Amino acid sequence: MIDVNLIYALIPIILTLILIEFFFKNRFETKKTLNLVRWVIIIYTLITLIGFLQNPEAFAFANRTIGTYAVAYWILLLSALILPFTLLNNRLGSKFWYVLLIAFCIKTGVYYERFVINATSFHRDYLTESGNPDFTNSFLFGIAMLFLQGVIIAVLVLGVFELIKNGKPAYRCVYTVLADTVYVLACFSKTSDTLDKKHRELIKSQFKSL
Repeated sequence: MIDVNLIYALIPIILTLILIEFFFKNRFETKKTLNLVRWVIIIYTLITLIGFLQNPEAFAFANRTIGTYAVAYWILLLSALILPFTLLNNRLGSKFWYVLLIAFCIKTGVYYERFVINATSFHRDYLTESGNPDFTNSFLFGIAMLFLQGVIIAVLVLGVFELIKNGKPAYRCVYTVLADTVYVLACFSKTSDTLDKKHRELIKSQFKSL
């Protein structure tokens, strides 16, 4: 379920973050969300690599690495199990374009695996489900749903970070300088980006009394 519901939606998640960052620069916690996505990719890749090393027979390792489509399989290994660990570099992992590139690489590995399976089936005169028109329609519908899911996940995670940020009290001090004298108009704590009406009125009254 994790593989289908999250890893497969990586590309639309990151694209959504890029668009939000572009249109609302520094307004939302897109960097923190990207960092979370980065660690999800790393942890997922580590779990996959451990499973691969513990039971290589389940992945048909020996047959595929030296078979007819060995080049495609090695590209799959490089893109899906090696490149994601470059996200451990903080400079690379904090760049939207690079995390998106890694997400594409992970998906490229999946596409290559599909290519190897289908090409092998055609090579051996097996009929695959991709020959069915209904399969194409369901595939396109699945892609659309993954993109919708990715947008929803990105927005929800951003919303959680916004709640966490706004839930922490921040302390504000409002002052003014007149004739080389500093006058403190108000000091208060706040948990949102907006200024409460009572604090705004207090600042105005204090300023008028000077």
